[in-house]
Order: sequence, then structure tokens, then C-alpha cells
Amino acid sequence: MALIEELKEITNGIYVLTARRGDVRHGMSSSWVTQVSGEPPLLAASIDRAHISHGLVRATRRFGLSVVGTRSRRLEDFFYSKAAKAENNLGGFATVDAPSGVPLLVDALVGFDCAVEAEHEAGDHTLFVARVEWARRGERGRPLTSLDLEYVYLGTGRIVKR
Repeated sequence: MALIEELKEITNGIYVLTARRGDVRHGMSSSWVTQVSGEPPLLAASIDRAHISHGLVRATRRFGLSVVGTRSRRLEDFFYSKAAKAENNLGGFATVDAPSGVPLLVDALVGFDCAVEAEHEAGDHTLFVARVEWARRGERGRPLTSLDLEYVYLGTGRIVKR
């Protein structure tokens, strides 16, 4: 087995990262996210530079992060699919706009409104470090993790089965 495939053993939460620029409202499945500071509250999200979300986040310096729960697994199923590649892909989902205007998914456990404070190139991705400015509690339940999925994203379109 190739060394890169061993990375599938790293456990990640499952999120939908959302961005908005004008009339474009886009979401993507995201698992490369982590909290990096408690005070101030900072998150880091790694986005493939070839993904539409990358350009939106870079241009607006904002993103939303919706924590997917086990009961809202359909969010991951859609945002991981080819259907999610459309520029405006949030139309079929209930959303609420955060104070900044970033859309958050109503069916998520929690939604965070994030303002980018720094970005760092990280191989074929960019690591966006963002301050959490607002949060919205949604449904109750357990967060979905990569252990709940039959596949793992290893970067640049590379997906392996567990």
C-alpha cells in the first residue's frame, strides 16, 4: 500500500464549507478543518486551489462552516457528489444567512461564520486561518466523522475506500 494511503487512518470531522460572492452561493464537502486557537476562536480550513470555493474564499475573505451530524448525512452525500460541482449549489437546501451574509445550512449541528485572518500555501491546497465571529446552533446530535464514511479524501481528487 502506498504511504499516502496510510493517511486514511487520520480521523476528521465532516463539514460543509460555504461561501458567497454576489449571487453565487456555493458549498463543498470539507474534512480538513481544525480548531487552532481558543482565544481568539480560530479555525483552519484547507481548500484545494482548483476548487471553486477556493476562489470565493480568497476573494471575499469569508466562509461558513456547517458541522454535519449523523442525522444529516445527506448533506455530505450531496456535497461530496458530482452534482455539487455547480457554481450555485445551495438551492435545494434550507439555509440561513449569517450576519456577514455567508450561507449556513439549517440542518447542520452548528454553523460558524468565519473571517479569514491569514492564508498559507500548503502543497496543492491553501490553509485559511479564520476567526469565528458568529455561531448558530442547529439540530442536536453527534457530529459525523470520517470513520462514518466508506471513503476518505486524500487530496487532489484522490479518494480511497476504508
